[in-house]
Amino acid sequence: MLWLVIALTLFIIQILTILVGEFRRPAKAMAWLFVLFLIPVIGFVMYYFLAKEYTQRKKVKRKGLRLVNDIRHLGKKQRSADFQPEEDRLNGWRHEPRLFSLLNNIPGALITMHNEVRVLTDATAAYPAMLAAMEQAKGHIHFEFYTIRNDGIGRQFHELLIRKAQEGVKVRCIFDGIGSYQLDSRFVQELKQAGCEVYFFLPAVIAFFDKRMNYRNHRKIVVIDGIRGFLGGINIGDEYLGANPKLGYWRDTHLELEGDAVYSLQYTFLTDWMFVTGKRLADSEFFPEHDCPGRKPVQIISSGPDEHWDAVLEMFFASITAAKRRIYITTPYFIPDPSITMGLKTAAISGVDVRIIFPQKADSRIVNYASLSYLEELMQAGVRFYAYQKGFIHAKVILIDNLLASVGTANMDMRSFYNNFELNAVMFDKETIHRLETDFILDLKESREVKLEAFEKRSRWQKGKEVIARLLSPLF
Repeated sequence: MLWLVIALTLFIIQILTILVGEFRRPAKAMAWLFVLFLIPVIGFVMYYFLAKEYTQRKKVKRKGLRLVNDIRHLGKKQRSADFQPEEDRLNGWRHEPRLFSLLNNIPGALITMHNEVRVLTDATAAYPAMLAAMEQAKGHIHFEFYTIRNDGIGRQFHELLIRKAQEGVKVRCIFDGIGSYQLDSRFVQELKQAGCEVYFFLPAVIAFFDKRMNYRNHRKIVVIDGIRGFLGGINIGDEYLGANPKLGYWRDTHLELEGDAVYSLQYTFLTDWMFVTGKRLADSEFFPEHDCPGRKPVQIISSGPDEHWDAVLEMFFASITAAKRRIYITTPYFIPDPSITMGLKTAAISGVDVRIIFPQKADSRIVNYASLSYLEELMQAGVRFYAYQKGFIHAKVILIDNLLASVGTANMDMRSFYNNFELNAVMFDKETIHRLETDFILDLKESREVKLEAFEKRSRWQKGKEVIARLLSPLF
């Protein structure tokens, strides 16, 4: 009988530990309690190693403050937005002062005014553009991806990076320790032997024992000589070119930037570089003067579990609540937090045209079930959902009226909001917004609208799987 009392006491202690540790996020607490009840003891061990609140090491924090100060000094050459509504360069500035005030006050996220933006609709456009820009590098290439593979396209980038390093270009690479865990050592060793510096963000073993396995660097950044940059949803792998037989055509969105916004990309890369290497790089060569003639406003917003702000989530929420006419969203994973759910429902009920495109073919079954669990309540409020039929849609795009558009690495899910290191670009010019709207309309034509009446008739077994996946969704 004593052993039963001890076991029960330990179980209660485990429950209390989770409740105290996750009291700020009830959904996450419920998810971990569900795991604990399913697999006692093992569930708590998983919680201990996977759910630790992310905190920066003091050493990194001190270096980070120094880097921020150095870059602020260098950033004097950045012509940041001073909000001049008479120039009419920020659509809706007069009409949505609260939204733009929030955006302007996101720490470290300057709205820059001198930029050119090129939208790259899929990997067949993005890869050649990146390779061509890297080919022109004279000083440095900064190359950061969640996933890079040793396959056909991966080797093209591999060979170019090696050649540029041999030519004397400084090549610095960051790959995520989980996203690129399948990358073989020879691939990396050949880069290093050529003179490339290569580091992994929280490799699996280190992340496990450091209790940060659940925190991943999901950013995709390329910066060439500090004057041209790329970001968006595309990693480096043949599947992005449609080579995955299960998923087929891979629809994604990437951006090519020139101008002041590249300084922000560079800052984000250098901050990540300092984290993975301990090396502080803040020379003026990384922030050169440029002669970009563009006048497009762009804001680069980075977010991660090391920040006090959930910057991308707050940008999404503020934008959604500001919408008057339309909200168009494309996302491969749709697991919104309660604030986004309420914002979308309120917008739809008030007459805003809310449309969301998500993939019919999913690369994760449990994530797909979790996504489907949100559809019924939102469709009842008037939100319209479209299942993409042509292949797998991986783009992460949001369009709000003619106010702004966002493209980046963050999905419309809680992992992107709270756990991952993400990076999004917010654009305000009509030309870019119209181009992304055109892409969205084309994607709608390749999608099938999900009708509420038919969706409500899905089986109890299907609904049961959705409930379980939704309970677990804060964990993936």
